Amino acid sequence: MGAAQRPTDRAGIDWPARLHVVTGKGGTGKTSVAAALALGLAAGGRRTLLVEVEGRQGIAQLFGTEPLPYAERHLVDAPGGGTVAALAVDAEEALLEYLDMFYKLGAAGRALRKFGAIDFATTIAPGLRDVLLTGKVKEATTRTVDQRRVYDAVVLDAPPTGRIGRFLNVTAETARLAKMGPIKTQSDGVSALLRSPMTAVHVVTLLEEMPVQETVDAIAELTSLGFGVGRVIVNGTRAPLPTGRLVTEAELTRGLRAAGLPASTGIVTGLHHEARDLMIRRELEDSLRTDLVDLGVPLVELPLLPDGVNRAGLEVLAAALVQAD
Repeated sequence: MGAAQRPTDRAGIDWPARLHVVTGKGGTGKTSVAAALALGLAAGGRRTLLVEVEGRQGIAQLFGTEPLPYAERHLVDAPGGGTVAALAVDAEEALLEYLDMFYKLGAAGRALRKFGAIDFATTIAPGLRDVLLTGKVKEATTRTVDQRRVYDAVVLDAPPTGRIGRFLNVTAETARLAKMGPIKTQSDGVSALLRSPMTAVHVVTLLEEMPVQETVDAIAELTSLGFGVGRVIVNGTRAPLPTGRLVTEAELTRGLRAAGLPASTGIVTGLHHEARDLMIRRELEDSLRTDLVDLGVPLVELPLLPDGVNRAGLEVLAAALVQAD
């Protein structure tokens, strides 16, 4: 069944982009969110590709598989007959592929690896590394077989917010490397895709001051560079507290005794301090949430996973993303 005939019901996420770039401050769970997004996009019989480019093998660790090779391979099945494939893009392997594709240097290119020439090239020209990584992502996103897209969506677990602008801005980086030729042509094609409606950059954050500030800064940078911001995804949120005032120590004492629980002075004071701190924390979270809403970008909130991120947890996050669609 071709791409145009695949299921279009709302069993899965139906966000208006083909390439979903997921970034966020380190520690916000962007890899988990990227994986959940890939699962949600694949639901209902679609095919997605989950890509990482930082060499951390975070996807393999998350799904408990062997390290991903520089080759697309089946990762998991999604509800409704969909599939998720995964790929770890390595700059060195991408350069070898590039040399073989444009200069027919397959064997010669592999020989260069023995002398460290490839590592040297990507070190002295950091922009080249990002061109190679994003170029591979572009190829997977636009690839067709018999005029049909191989993947309905590609999800990129991208570098963190502090580096995302430079990583995506391949045209500016490549201008320092080449004025013409295959590298320039490839970077121009990548730039056109990344700045087109086919691409959306999603920013993952927590309701904490530093991640929220980095989110605000990243969205400003991405917007100034011409990249389309998709959604702000708030990870690890908790159910709202009942509205009302903070209970007094006397009320806590009566409640504990009514429940047949110990109500010593130490226990009551400790509980009261915890309740006060929690209320202060939630007030801060509400303020930070308002800051995110003021950005004017669609906001999606994902629940805190009490048992941590595992396959079941990823399904919970994917379901939350589907519901937010």
